[in-house]
Amino acid sequence: MLAPFVKRVVVSNPLRTRAIAEAKVKTDKVDALVLAQLLRADFLPDVWRPDGHTRELRHLTTRRATLVSDRTRVKNRLHAVLHQRLIHCPVKDLFSKQGLAWLRALELDAHGRATLASDLTLLDSIEAELAALMPTIAGAAWPDERVRLLMTLPGVDVTVAVALLGAIGDVSRFRDGDAAASYLGLAPSTRQSADNTYHGRITKQGNAHARWLLVQAAQHVANHPGPLGNFFRKLAHRKSRNVAIVAVARKLVVIAWHMLKKNEPYRYALPASTKAKLSRLRVAGTKQRRPGGTPKGTARPVHHGERLGRNVPSLDQVLASESLPARAPLAAGELRQLAAAGLTAFADELRHQSRRKKKQQRDDGA
Repeated sequence: MLAPFVKRVVVSNPLRTRAIAEAKVKTDKVDALVLAQLLRADFLPDVWRPDGHTRELRHLTTRRATLVSDRTRVKNRLHAVLHQRLIHCPVKDLFSKQGLAWLRALELDAHGRATLASDLTLLDSIEAELAALMPTIAGAAWPDERVRLLMTLPGVDVTVAVALLGAIGDVSRFRDGDAAASYLGLAPSTRQSADNTYHGRITKQGNAHARWLLVQAAQHVANHPGPLGNFFRKLAHRKSRNVAIVAVARKLVVIAWHMLKKNEPYRYALPASTKAKLSRLRVAGTKQRRPGGTPKGTARPVHHGERLGRNVPSLDQVLASESLPARAPLAAGELRQLAAAGLTAFADELRHQSRRKKKQQRDDGA
């Protein structure tokens, strides 16, 4: 609101300004004078202001987070109705199609039935709002190539990519990936005095919603066959799963910073899941499906009918089909690290077409 009427808008960092401008007499007049003096002397610690596109991404992700939080509260109330009456649900997932059908047909007392009907109505309304919001998010994300670059990371879908971009904005304002991870509160806290140094838990500063989504994305890396999955399994064996999850979330931010800085996709993305994620985004954002199948009149392949599975293109072919930049050649040091981790064969497989067997599980959970 102020930007059209002034030459420059400066937003001060309250945590750092408070340390500089502590005063026993605190009024609006005194605060305005102190801020003006700090600004004149170039001592006012300002914060980065996002541009219009970043503000739009933040608004969409905040709206979705609010709806998801409302949905969780309604689901908890529905569970409470059953727990108060010691009723066990025979369906594994209460909110699946079968579970909801059982819930609507359940015979309860008048008060419980009214509460159940009211919360089910609210749940349907929130689900409808979420379904209507997702095309809007996809429409805003599809023209942004950075979103598609981030979606090549394992476990990162359009929701996580948009939230991460909305949180960090211009990647050039961070000196390195560690600074970006620290901005999102994924860096360990450190307290030092003389010869004593204490390293504690992560700071949990910055955008809490983006940090939570990154932790959820890291959950899918456990079975990834690439370097990220190898890092997770080694750390989980030495520490614990929770420590490994947070460490992988931090590593996702660092890798994302390098990807955005160099305009490169993730080098070890699984072709099948990456193609599926990008295809879903393209359909949701543009309402266009690419023609599939074999043109009429084409001869059937030799192995037709043998149930050998579906052809999976190489990672380079997937990136080219989605108009993403090509992968950079692997450096000598990176090749040595792959060999030390026993991942050379995996890296070679990404450069060639393969055949996915039927009912094969996807490894990155995207």
